[in-house]
Amino acid sequence: MADRYTAEQMLERLVGFPTVVGQGNGALMEFVSDYLTGHGIPHHLLQGPEGDRYNLLATIGDPAVPGYILSGHVDVVPAGEPEWLADPFALRRDGERLIGRGACDMKGYVAAVLAMAPDLAAMPLTAPIHIALSYDEEAGCKGVPHLIAALPDMIAPPLGCFVGEPSGMTPVLAHKGKAALRLTARGVSGHSSRPDLGVNAIHALLPVLLSAAKQAEALKSGPGDDRFAPPYSSLQIGTVAGGQAVNIIPDHASAQIEARAIAGVDPETLLAPIIASCPPEVTAEIISSYPALALAPDAPLAHLSERLSGNSPIGAVSYGTEAGLFQQAGIPSVICGPGDISRAHKPEEYLTTHELDAAAQMVLALGHHLSA
Repeated sequence: MADRYTAEQMLERLVGFPTVVGQGNGALMEFVSDYLTGHGIPHHLLQGPEGDRYNLLATIGDPAVPGYILSGHVDVVPAGEPEWLADPFALRRDGERLIGRGACDMKGYVAAVLAMAPDLAAMPLTAPIHIALSYDEEAGCKGVPHLIAALPDMIAPPLGCFVGEPSGMTPVLAHKGKAALRLTARGVSGHSSRPDLGVNAIHALLPVLLSAAKQAEALKSGPGDDRFAPPYSSLQIGTVAGGQAVNIIPDHASAQIEARAIAGVDPETLLAPIIASCPPEVTAEIISSYPALALAPDAPLAHLSERLSGNSPIGAVSYGTEAGLFQQAGIPSVICGPGDISRAHKPEEYLTTHELDAAAQMVLALGHHLSA
């Protein structure tokens, strides 16, 4: 007989796989694949171009009928902070808190979905429920585009997608888009006493950084949307590095710049003035990008998410998710998952047992809705 897991037991298994962003997730995906196979749930394990990372799509019901996607990422941010009180990749319980890296963001939601999958499989669904698991969301949603591109060959066009990022089980209709830019400057090294014989890479980078700072200020008076905080698109220089020592002409310098765009604005266009300001010795590369999410308040998916969660939707959040990419592919999307984003990416990250149960109940509610 196939193994059954409670949502808490499933979360314990998932947290135990240290699927840090940018690293392989094969062991976790093999576990999920074996679990789904044991319950007779068809699925596709999709290898990414990196070779050691996988997306997964499982379908409960008829794939030829339009249905709904339950989407989550299985990668987590690193857990090297000294404030962890125990192994961050071994789930532990402290009262109602389930503590571990990824418990909140967002293996808790994935655990709830997978734990309820056998129950969904036993329901007389009139439309399918798909489980979509992705990798490297924390690196700028790098994995899920490969999954989305493969969907038309596997399933009928979906009616909607629920992305279970932490939202307190409150449906979220919109979020900002994001794009990240890497600048690289090359110079010619030499002794600092003879700057005339070298090329200072940091100096070459400075005008571009100044252009970025000016663009950041200009965006504050640009188009606005009061649903967001701040209510405008933003831009910041996140990292700057270069040089070896104060008495050596630096032959290399680099910077990373992030832009976050309100709905209706392509985040890459916010970076265009910076790219245009680059001199020949500075190269610019977009390293990640995903669009904003905007679901109309009167959309059928908005109403369904309210009915299933029992909570009224809120207009927007400022963090980003894979939902914008599903929307860009023509799949209406909404964010609704357990936990609070304020706990993510921190030591002692946790999800409460009540929150985990609420996510599981919403998954079952969708199954009952499609069985009516």
